[in-house]
This record gives sequence, structure tokens and C-alpha cells, in this order.
Amino acid sequence: MEQALKGMKVVDLSQVLAGPYCTMVLGDMGADVVKVEKFPNGDDTRTMGPYIKEESYMYMMVNRNKRGICLNLKTDEGLQVLYKLIEDADVFIENYRPGVTQKLSIDYDTLKSINPRLIYCSISGYGQTGPYKNKGGFDIMAQGLSGLIDMTGERTGKPVKVGIAIHDIAAAQTAIQSILAAYIHRLKSGIGQYIDVSLVDSGLAWTVWEAAAYFGKGEIPRRNGTAHRVSAPYQGYKTKDGFILIGAANQKLWEKFCLAVVHKPEWIQDERFLTNSIRAQHVDELEIEMENVLKEEDSVYWLDLLDKNGIPSGPIYSYDQTLADEHIISREMILDYEHPVAGAMKTLGFPAKFSETPGQFRSPAPLLGQHNKEVLVELGYSLDEIDSFMKNSVLNY
Repeated sequence: MEQALKGMKVVDLSQVLAGPYCTMVLGDMGADVVKVEKFPNGDDTRTMGPYIKEESYMYMMVNRNKRGICLNLKTDEGLQVLYKLIEDADVFIENYRPGVTQKLSIDYDTLKSINPRLIYCSISGYGQTGPYKNKGGFDIMAQGLSGLIDMTGERTGKPVKVGIAIHDIAAAQTAIQSILAAYIHRLKSGIGQYIDVSLVDSGLAWTVWEAAAYFGKGEIPRRNGTAHRVSAPYQGYKTKDGFILIGAANQKLWEKFCLAVVHKPEWIQDERFLTNSIRAQHVDELEIEMENVLKEEDSVYWLDLLDKNGIPSGPIYSYDQTLADEHIISREMILDYEHPVAGAMKTLGFPAKFSETPGQFRSPAPLLGQHNKEVLVELGYSLDEIDSFMKNSVLNY
């Protein structure tokens, strides 16, 4: 099957997570992605373990379906190579703070003069404008500024970082949808454009329920553990041997839970639990009442009973349990592949299942500078010129 983005040409100058994740997804959907790594050691993620035969698993996880070159942009020759790539590119992605691109002569105005149809996407911690634009920013700083850390954790505990780099992935997803929108616009108009994506903005835009509570009644989101802010029961509860999740978040489900699962019809008439909004106001008392019952049986017993009665529920897995779950496996969310150095490897699969243009694993993450010659030959350079570049530290060996 032909892929949806076949024919799109992407030049990726980003590194670590947000930008590489974005370009990996574009590559999964068929784009020809050339990853341009900094000279001489490449993407910083290459220094992050674990390692398999000296290859970083972290790097390999977000750089499949790309070709890679290692280019010294501090040389005139290296800059000219990048400009040649830009001439025929549809999309350019970088993750520098404001001012750096001008110093490197790879800012939007410069590249637009080379390719007026170019879609140029900048991904940074705080964005290209505003008082914080020149601050260095990683995911954890974005989580702090967006309020995410303050609203995460147990109610009586200290603020907690979300377990994954959620602002990085939010920025990647924002960049993906923005690039695709700009690409559609260019197909219709022939006009490229500049896209400014920040980690802070991208994650903040996901706090929709919290914003509703704050704008609607001035409520500042508090730490709730696993509890929902406006629905109950909708959280994790302790059983005899662990914890499970229960989401009886509307009146019909709540009454069915009381009658068919825990056999507590009196809860339906309890003034503390009459409606969803009232239950949410008494969430701590509800948790105590429910756990007094749930702790009488194992998690498997309750999950089976909840499922039979059509009440949304589920386990709280450790990550190894997640990757061993039959549903995850059946959805092809774990892929096996062969890396030229590391050997047999596993990676995560494609979350969207397309009927006509599915994501495809075409190639593992490139070795450092693996496609130097291939890409430069396509740009019109001779093998002698390429060898000269390598000898003169324009390209790595």
C-alpha cells in the first residue's frame, strides 16, 4: 500500500525527543526524512542508555524511518549542503532558541529565500516570542510552568512530575498536526509558512477540564491522586491484593455498581452520594466506603464482576505487565525488527490503524552519518567531493 505522506520531503535538524518524535511519525506515514545530526557526535540522545552493542536504545526508539547524515554547519561547505537539501524540501524542523538560527544562518527568512514553499517548524521550550523566549527549557520546566506538576500527586503529598515527558510529546503532536495543516494549505495555495511550537503552550493546551473549572468558578486544580475532579467514583481503589480502576461516572453506572457489584443499595439513597456532583464533593468518604468492601476480595474477582456488569474498570499495571497484555499485543503495539549493529530489537507500534495508508516500519534508526554518501550523491555531489568533505570535517566518517 502507498503511504499517505509518500513524496513529502522532510529535513530534520532537531534532537532528543519532541522534534525527533514528530519526524518519526511523519516518516511512519511515508515521508522521506533526512535527519541532520550535529558534527561530530550527533544527537544528544546517542549519549543516553541503555545501550545495545554501543547503540543507544533511547535514540533508536524515536528515529526509525529516517536517513541520517552528520553535518558540520559551522563550515561553509556544510551550510551549502544543508541549503541544497532545503531547495527540494517540503518541511524543515529545528529546536533552537531564538537567535541561534540567525547565527547559524538557518533562520526562516534565509531558508525561505532558498525555498519559498518551505514549511518551517520551530520547536522550543518557551516559543520564539515572549519574556521567556531565550530561556533554556526542558520538559520538566514546562510541566512546572503549565501547572501540571502542582496538580499531580496525592492530595497530602508533594507535587509530582508526570511519569512521562508529556510536554515533549504534546509539542511533537502539536507540530505534527500543524505541519500537516500547513502542508494541506500549501497544496491548495502554493504558499509555505513558519510554525512556532513551544513545549509550554502545547502541554497547557491539554489542560481543558482544569481551565474550565478555573475560568468558570475560579477553582485552582488541586492534587487528587487518581481521583477525577468532577466525577465519582472515577479513580483507583485498593482491593485485597492491589489496586484497580473503577469509572462508574454516571448515575446509571453508579446504581448498577451499587446493586450488582458491591450489593450496597443503601448507597443509592445516601445523601452524600445522591448525584455525581454530590459524590464528587464527598469523594474521600466514598473512597473509604468503597475500599471497605473492595478489600474483601482480590483484584481479579472485582474486575471480572465489573466487566460482566458493563462498568468501565481496569487494572493498574506496571510497565512490564502493560507490554505483556494480550490486548496490547493483539493491537500490534510492539514491533520486532533487526538493527544492523544491535541485532534483534523491539519498538512501539503505530497507534493509528489506517485502512488504506497504514504506518510502516521501513528502516531502523540510522547509524551516525550512515547516509552521508547516499544523500549527498542525490544532491549532485561527486564521490571525490564527499571524500574531501569527510577529510575536512564537514561530514563525519
